[in-house]
Amino acid sequence: MIKTPVVVKTEEGFDGRPIALLVQEASQYASKVYIQIGEKNINAKSIMGMMSLSLVDGEQITVVTEGEDEKKAAEGIRMFFANNVK
Repeated sequence: MIKTPVVVKTEEGFDGRPIALLVQEASQYASKVYIQIGEKNINAKSIMGMMSLSLVDGEQITVVTEGEDEKKAAEGIRMFFANNVK
């Protein structure tokens, strides 16, 4: 299991399209991928689960990956938040 701290970077908020893109990214990996915020642990492959979050620019989250490609998944999700949420 890998826990990666990530800071959300988004100019227009994190809803609709960015959530769909995150779910697509997470679904590429065989590993389990979760977004952890405080006590919440949300499956990043679940569009409904991800829509329940209200992520904002600058928010600190933890990406939790577990499985055969957990390192690749952790890096992919970290890069998604660093570069692709606009």
